[in-house]
Amino acid sequence: MNPVEIIRGNGPVILGQPHCGTFVPPEVRACLNEQGRLLADTDWHVDRLYDGLLSDATIVRANFHRYVIDANRDPSGRSLYSSHNTTGLIPQVSFENVPIWAEPVGDKEVETRLHFHSAYHGALEAELQRLRKRHAAVVVFDCHSIRSEIPFLFDDRLPDFNIGDNNGVTCGRALTRSVADVCTQAPDYSHVVNGRFHGGWTTRHYGRPAEGVHAIQMELAQRTYLVAEAPPFRFSEEKAASLRPILKSILSEIERFALERI
Repeated sequence: MNPVEIIRGNGPVILGQPHCGTFVPPEVRACLNEQGRLLADTDWHVDRLYDGLLSDATIVRANFHRYVIDANRDPSGRSLYSSHNTTGLIPQVSFENVPIWAEPVGDKEVETRLHFHSAYHGALEAELQRLRKRHAAVVVFDCHSIRSEIPFLFDDRLPDFNIGDNNGVTCGRALTRSVADVCTQAPDYSHVVNGRFHGGWTTRHYGRPAEGVHAIQMELAQRTYLVAEAPPFRFSEEKAASLRPILKSILSEIERFALERI
């Protein structure tokens, strides 16, 4: 199993998809308990949702599950959100704060799995450098989704579109503004900028707007495109038909922003 799938385009936008993979090596799966084997914290069908929305985009997708190792966490293990509950580089609990392993994962096991993390970010960095040779500016758009109500992680119900740029640090403000404007023009959907999610390690690591590399995260509430936010987490063609044109407009605005940089 190739840990990372790369679909190359020549435009200035990279779609990062670190959490929609479901592959778990057999030796790792054997260590998961019943809760863990549900893989409930997957960014279900994000690859399908974004498929074909921006014709010349590059896609870098992790095929391995976040329980193997989380490609959107600092490889040092440092927490992204010191003031909030969160899950770690190798999650010990589910989003409901329920243990997912028969026994806790030790530091030695973390070291053995870091090659998955390195493979994903090696691929992402290589594609970024390739496109930097073609464009004055490149945007990493990090694609995520999550269930709408998870009391362990956040209060109340999550907005539909959760935009993160680490409080204006990881991309040009005009880029964030254009993404938020598209969301504002979609009256049936709610949105927030730098609410519960400010952007994960990917956004914070790659976002260097002064150097022409912009990064922004989109965390979608899964109610916007799933039949239900519960097993078997089925994709809703009807909901996606309403959502995909908005995502397409967002990606078109991002591409325009990058192409206008000189």
